[in-house]
Amino acid sequence: METQKNTLDMVKAAATAAMSRRAQDGVILDLRELDGFTDFFAIFSGTSDIQVEGISQAVIEELETNWAQRPWHQEGERKADWILLDYVDFVIHVFLSDRRSYYNLERLWAEANQIELPELTRPIPQETWEEDMDPDGALVFGEQEETTPDG
Repeated sequence: METQKNTLDMVKAAATAAMSRRAQDGVILDLRELDGFTDFFAIFSGTSDIQVEGISQAVIEELETNWAQRPWHQEGERKADWILLDYVDFVIHVFLSDRRSYYNLERLWAEANQIELPELTRPIPQETWEEDMDPDGALVFGEQEETTPDG
């Protein structure tokens, strides 16, 4: 049971990495009860081949750096309309939106339970920005007293 939890934690970490690169329509499918060849699918969309590559790179980096996991097999990096990262116990699919619609893995695996995606910390919405706050909410601009080492 601990292995399954650890695998699910890795899938969720991969999902967080994908969403940090603005992956769209993320889904995690639990295939364990369907006696599939893997335990989980995580499926994401990107709007361009460059974004699809970026999403898959973010997943690879997250799992290699923080989980000491490398894909057992990967496909699609050349064309970047569907990149598949096979980690044996789970498979990450990153599609261009139209390719995802065409293959419709969610329909193919419709009997699988969906697992809730982890929540990302969202930036402060623009309508709540204060006048003196910059867009990323980190720096405050405006008149400030200059200080010198003498005081």
